[in-house]
Amino acid sequence: MDVKNNHYYTKIPQSRIATFDIYSIGLLKHHVSALLEFDVTESRRKLSELRKKGTNISFNAWLVKAISRTLEKYPEATSYQYSKKKLLTFNDHNISFLVEKQIGDQKVPLPVVIDQVNLKSALNISHEIENVKRHIVTEKDIVLDKKSKFYERLYYHLPGFLRKMIWRYILNHPRLAYRKMGNISITSLGMIGKINGWFIHKSIHPVSFGVGSIIQKPTVIGDDIKIRDVLNMTILIDHDVIDGAPMVRLLKELKKNIEMGAEIN
Repeated sequence: MDVKNNHYYTKIPQSRIATFDIYSIGLLKHHVSALLEFDVTESRRKLSELRKKGTNISFNAWLVKAISRTLEKYPEATSYQYSKKKLLTFNDHNISFLVEKQIGDQKVPLPVVIDQVNLKSALNISHEIENVKRHIVTEKDIVLDKKSKFYERLYYHLPGFLRKMIWRYILNHPRLAYRKMGNISITSLGMIGKINGWFIHKSIHPVSFGVGSIIQKPTVIGDDIKIRDVLNMTILIDHDVIDGAPMVRLLKELKKNIEMGAEIN
């Protein structure tokens, strides 16, 4: 600390540079934002019952699987725009999921890409996320569980306009984008602490989920008012790849799957 001037400098972790660029490029996407509430009381009860039987599935891992199950019925939502007349849709769901890691004296969110989520069980996804959380990282790491290549580390030393050109190139080549970052993004800030509200994130993926906190709220059940566990979630959907009507049907299907505890078995 500079005592004389009463201020000090803090080094920005390299991984944050990519966050700045993604936010900037994400502003150019034609995402529709949906702020939703999900009653997850029953889903949490089912997960708790499984734990008592010895099967430990984390809430976030199950949520990843429930989202993937829903999107299987609406594949256009996970598509990349290939041209003005074509969409490129991949059969598998590769999900980019942020995990907070300690680097030096700072906690930094780093992405991990979970491949073929649609083919995995919620339990397998839970194990995969836990393994990644135990992974030791350094400032040179860019994506968890994958060794960074030299040209990827070089990215952080480039001027801003070149870094943004790289992201535009990736997004203009959907196969490359899918290989590098998947076709679905999930950000779970709710695990940091309970906040009664939503956060509006930015993304460059076709569909992205900002998972907030689970808050107890009074809810009308039939003719009664009961205290229920309610999950806040923000969903970004690229309007260039899916129209409004199927978008609404997707959200209704997602609400059903999350609230009934689909894929908990």
